[in-house]
Amino acid sequence: MAFRVLIIGGTGQVGDAVVRALVAEPSCAEIVMLNRRPVSANANSRVRQVLLDTADDRFADEVTKVARGMVAQGDPVYGASCVGVGKGSMTWSEDELKALEIGVVGGFARGCHAGGITRFALLSAVGSTAKSRFRYVRIMGLKEEAVQNTGFQRLAIFRPGIIAGNVHTPAYVAWLGRLIPGPFGAIEQDDIGRAFAAEFVDGSAPNGIVHLENAAMRRMSRAFNGPPT
Repeated sequence: MAFRVLIIGGTGQVGDAVVRALVAEPSCAEIVMLNRRPVSANANSRVRQVLLDTADDRFADEVTKVARGMVAQGDPVYGASCVGVGKGSMTWSEDELKALEIGVVGGFARGCHAGGITRFALLSAVGSTAKSRFRYVRIMGLKEEAVQNTGFQRLAIFRPGIIAGNVHTPAYVAWLGRLIPGPFGAIEQDDIGRAFAAEFVDGSAPNGIVHLENAAMRRMSRAFNGPPT
């Protein structure tokens, strides 16, 4: 069945991997990227940009309008947030991080929900919890809570460990991460992108909240690519 995706953070490292995976999926009829500023146009005709000011008090309402327009086309529409600061998070204040990770992402999620989108995929991080004493992990946990409270029928929370193939991840860190088993080890950025796409292709996935760590994302990536020939 054809589907459409409304994505924020699609110009980032992981977001770009998600968009590329969706472009490679024939059943994805449209990818709408919400951007703050214009970026080089994707050559694929199924990708379009919508420019919105994320600092505007009406941001969530504007997202709702875009979502409603997509839903009106008749295909299932899914929301995706791949927002992330990357290595810049060390230089941002806690208020700045919260404004982006909770304020912007939360506003986007509310706008999607109000516009009729019932399934949502969220990029977070391994070990995220609002009770952590570590700032980044705590803010990721607060972001998860904000999106959970929106009330989507299905919410897939992607919690990668060390993201290999990402320009913000030093090569030696990615190499060491590949030696670490489990959810805190490394996962290839393209595997995350394909896992997001697989989440939307599988329209039969049950309702509820699911947390997807490295092993689950790799399985989804392999399934998205199809069985080996």
